[in-house]
Amino acid sequence: MRESTTKAMAGPRPVVLSGPSGAGKSTLLKKLMKEHDNVFGFSVSHTTRNPRPGEVNGKDYHYVTREVMQASIDKGEFIESAEFSGNMYGTSKASVQDVQAKNLICLLDIDMQGVKNIKRTDLNPIYISIQPPSMAVLEKRLRDRKTESEESLQKRLHTAKVEMEFSKEPGVFDVIIVNDNLDDAYKQLQRALLEEINKVKKVNMSS
Repeated sequence: MRESTTKAMAGPRPVVLSGPSGAGKSTLLKKLMKEHDNVFGFSVSHTTRNPRPGEVNGKDYHYVTREVMQASIDKGEFIESAEFSGNMYGTSKASVQDVQAKNLICLLDIDMQGVKNIKRTDLNPIYISIQPPSMAVLEKRLRDRKTESEESLQKRLHTAKVEMEFSKEPGVFDVIIVNDNLDDAYKQLQRALLEEINKVKKVNMSS
Protein backbone atom coordinates (compact mmCIF):
# COMPACT_ATOMS: atom_id res chain seq x y z
CA MET A 1 0.00 0.00 0.00
CA ARG A 2 2.84 2.36 0.93
CA GLU A 3 4.08 2.17 -2.67
CA SER A 4 0.89 3.65 -4.14
CA THR A 5 0.76 6.57 -1.69
CA THR A 6 4.29 7.68 -2.55
CA LYS A 7 3.38 7.59 -6.25
CA ALA A 8 0.25 9.64 -5.66
CA MET A 9 2.25 12.21 -3.68
CA ALA A 10 4.57 12.70 -6.62
CA GLY A 11 2.50 15.66 -7.85
CA PRO A 12 2.94 17.56 -11.11
CA ARG A 13 5.77 16.85 -13.53
CA PRO A 14 8.80 19.05 -12.91
CA VAL A 15 10.12 21.28 -15.68
CA VAL A 16 13.78 21.46 -16.61
CA LEU A 17 14.75 24.70 -18.34
CA SER A 18 18.13 24.87 -19.95
CA GLY A 19 19.94 27.18 -22.32
CA PRO A 20 22.92 29.50 -22.51
CA SER A 21 23.38 32.53 -20.31
CA GLY A 22 21.85 35.50 -22.15
CA ALA A 23 19.13 33.45 -23.86
CA GLY A 24 16.53 35.03 -21.53
CA LYS A 25 15.68 32.10 -19.27
CA SER A 26 15.38 34.10 -16.05
CA THR A 27 13.20 36.78 -17.67
CA LEU A 28 10.83 34.09 -18.96
CA LEU A 29 10.81 32.29 -15.61
CA LYS A 30 9.95 35.48 -13.70
CA LYS A 31 7.09 36.21 -16.11
CA LEU A 32 5.77 32.68 -15.72
CA MET A 33 5.89 32.80 -11.91
CA LYS A 34 4.22 36.21 -11.85
CA GLU A 35 1.35 35.35 -14.19
CA HIS A 36 0.65 31.94 -12.69
CA ASP A 37 0.54 32.51 -9.01
CA ASN A 38 0.65 29.37 -6.85
CA VAL A 39 1.37 27.05 -9.78
CA PHE A 40 5.17 26.96 -9.85
CA GLY A 41 7.84 26.47 -7.23
CA PHE A 42 11.62 26.48 -7.29
CA SER A 43 13.60 23.73 -5.69
CA VAL A 44 16.14 25.18 -3.27
CA SER A 45 19.63 24.13 -4.35
CA HIS A 46 22.46 23.06 -2.07
CA THR A 47 25.82 24.80 -2.13
CA THR A 48 29.11 24.64 -0.26
CA ARG A 49 29.76 28.37 -0.70
CA ASN A 50 29.20 30.77 2.16
CA PRO A 51 25.97 32.79 2.29
CA ARG A 52 26.21 36.30 0.87
CA PRO A 53 24.82 39.20 2.94
CA GLY A 54 21.02 38.98 3.04
CA GLU A 55 20.82 35.37 1.89
CA VAL A 56 18.76 33.01 4.02
CA ASN A 57 19.59 29.35 4.61
CA GLY A 58 16.78 27.17 3.30
CA LYS A 59 15.37 29.99 1.16
CA ASP A 60 18.18 31.06 -1.17
CA TYR A 61 20.21 27.89 -0.77
CA HIS A 62 20.78 25.06 1.64
CA TYR A 63 24.30 25.88 2.82
CA VAL A 64 26.26 22.75 3.67
CA THR A 65 29.84 21.64 4.07
CA ARG A 66 31.63 19.84 1.27
CA GLU A 67 31.76 16.65 3.38
CA VAL A 68 28.00 16.64 3.98
CA MET A 69 27.23 17.36 0.33
CA GLN A 70 29.65 14.77 -1.02
CA ALA A 71 28.25 12.12 1.34
CA SER A 72 24.69 12.86 0.13
CA ILE A 73 25.78 12.72 -3.52
CA ASP A 74 27.50 9.37 -2.88
CA LYS A 75 24.26 8.06 -1.36
CA GLY A 76 22.41 9.02 -4.53
CA GLU A 77 20.33 11.76 -2.90
CA PHE A 78 21.10 14.34 -5.59
CA ILE A 79 19.56 14.66 -9.03
CA GLU A 80 22.48 16.69 -10.33
CA SER A 81 25.51 18.49 -8.99
CA ALA A 82 28.37 20.50 -10.41
CA GLU A 83 31.35 22.50 -9.28
CA PHE A 84 31.88 26.17 -10.16
CA SER A 85 34.92 28.20 -9.11
CA GLY A 86 35.74 25.94 -6.19
CA ASN A 87 32.20 25.55 -4.80
CA MET A 88 29.76 22.69 -5.23
CA TYR A 89 26.15 23.25 -6.25
CA GLY A 90 23.39 20.72 -6.69
CA THR A 91 19.71 19.79 -6.65
CA SER A 92 18.60 17.17 -4.16
CA LYS A 93 15.70 14.81 -4.79
CA ALA A 94 14.13 15.96 -1.52
CA SER A 95 14.05 19.61 -2.58
CA VAL A 96 12.15 18.73 -5.75
CA GLN A 97 9.76 16.48 -3.80
CA ASP A 98 9.09 19.33 -1.33
CA VAL A 99 7.76 21.42 -4.22
CA GLN A 100 5.78 18.55 -5.74
CA ALA A 101 4.23 17.74 -2.37
CA LYS A 102 2.64 21.22 -2.38
CA ASN A 103 1.13 20.33 -5.77
CA LEU A 104 3.34 22.87 -7.53
CA ILE A 105 5.27 22.44 -10.77
CA CYS A 106 8.92 22.38 -9.79
CA LEU A 107 11.08 24.58 -12.04
CA LEU A 108 14.70 23.58 -12.44
CA ASP A 109 17.07 25.96 -14.18
CA ILE A 110 19.90 23.62 -15.10
CA ASP A 111 22.95 23.55 -17.37
CA MET A 112 23.79 20.98 -20.01
CA GLN A 113 25.69 18.71 -17.61
CA GLY A 114 22.72 18.76 -15.24
CA VAL A 115 20.35 17.81 -18.04
CA LYS A 116 22.51 14.78 -18.85
CA ASN A 117 22.49 13.79 -15.17
CA ILE A 118 18.71 14.13 -14.85
CA LYS A 119 18.25 11.91 -17.91
CA ARG A 120 19.73 9.10 -15.79
CA THR A 121 17.16 9.54 -12.99
CA ASP A 122 13.46 8.66 -12.77
CA LEU A 123 12.40 12.31 -12.40
CA ASN A 124 10.60 12.35 -15.78
CA PRO A 125 10.45 16.14 -16.23
CA ILE A 126 9.44 18.16 -19.28
CA TYR A 127 12.72 19.26 -20.89
CA ILE A 128 12.66 22.75 -22.39
CA SER A 129 15.57 24.51 -24.06
CA ILE A 130 15.62 28.31 -24.37
CA GLN A 131 17.91 29.38 -27.22
CA PRO A 132 19.05 32.74 -28.57
CA PRO A 133 18.25 33.42 -32.26
CA SER A 134 21.97 33.34 -33.09
CA MET A 135 25.43 33.50 -31.58
CA ALA A 136 25.70 37.13 -32.76
CA VAL A 137 22.55 38.14 -30.86
CA LEU A 138 23.73 36.27 -27.80
CA GLU A 139 27.11 38.02 -27.90
CA LYS A 140 25.42 41.41 -28.19
CA ARG A 141 23.12 40.66 -25.23
CA LEU A 142 26.04 39.58 -23.06
CA ARG A 143 28.14 42.60 -24.10
CA ASP A 144 25.23 44.97 -23.38
CA ARG A 145 25.09 43.69 -19.81
CA LYS A 146 28.63 45.03 -19.30
CA THR A 147 29.15 42.59 -16.43
CA GLU A 148 31.79 40.38 -18.03
CA SER A 149 35.48 40.63 -18.69
CA GLU A 150 36.47 39.74 -22.27
CA GLU A 151 37.90 36.43 -21.06
CA SER A 152 34.77 35.47 -19.14
CA LEU A 153 32.60 36.59 -22.10
CA GLN A 154 34.53 34.32 -24.48
CA LYS A 155 34.12 31.45 -22.02
CA ARG A 156 30.37 31.99 -21.88
CA LEU A 157 30.14 32.16 -25.67
CA HIS A 158 32.10 28.94 -26.01
CA THR A 159 29.80 27.21 -23.49
CA ALA A 160 26.76 28.61 -25.33
CA LYS A 161 28.00 27.19 -28.63
CA VAL A 162 28.38 23.73 -27.07
CA GLU A 163 24.93 24.01 -25.42
CA MET A 164 23.29 25.06 -28.68
CA GLU A 165 24.82 22.08 -30.48
CA PHE A 166 23.70 19.80 -27.64
CA SER A 167 20.11 21.06 -27.86
CA LYS A 168 19.96 19.93 -31.51
CA GLU A 169 20.58 16.30 -30.59
CA PRO A 170 17.35 14.37 -31.19
CA GLY A 171 15.39 13.42 -28.10
CA VAL A 172 17.26 15.62 -25.63
CA PHE A 173 14.58 18.31 -25.29
CA ASP A 174 10.80 18.05 -25.58
CA VAL A 175 10.51 21.69 -26.63
CA ILE A 176 13.06 24.13 -28.08
CA ILE A 177 12.12 27.80 -27.89
CA VAL A 178 14.11 30.38 -29.80
CA ASN A 179 13.85 33.63 -27.86
CA ASP A 180 13.90 36.18 -30.67
CA ASN A 181 10.91 38.06 -29.34
CA LEU A 182 10.13 37.80 -25.64
CA ASP A 183 6.33 37.76 -26.01
CA ASP A 184 6.42 35.03 -28.65
CA ALA A 185 8.90 32.98 -26.63
CA TYR A 186 6.71 33.36 -23.55
CA LYS A 187 3.60 32.23 -25.46
CA GLN A 188 5.47 29.13 -26.65
CA LEU A 189 6.64 28.39 -23.13
CA GLN A 190 3.12 28.77 -21.74
CA ARG A 191 1.72 26.54 -24.46
CA ALA A 192 4.29 23.83 -23.68
CA LEU A 193 3.27 23.86 -20.02
CA LEU A 194 -0.44 24.47 -20.37
CA GLU A 195 -1.53 20.92 -19.69
CA GLU A 196 0.45 20.76 -16.43
CA ILE A 197 -0.62 24.29 -15.40
CA ASN A 198 -4.30 23.36 -15.86
CA LYS A 199 -3.89 20.15 -13.87
CA VAL A 200 -2.39 22.06 -10.95
CA LYS A 201 -5.10 24.73 -11.05
CA LYS A 202 -7.83 22.11 -11.13
CA VAL A 203 -6.47 20.27 -8.09
CA ASN A 204 -5.77 23.48 -6.18
CA MET A 205 -9.26 24.85 -6.87
CA SER A 206 -10.97 21.71 -5.68
CA SER A 207 -8.89 21.45 -2.50
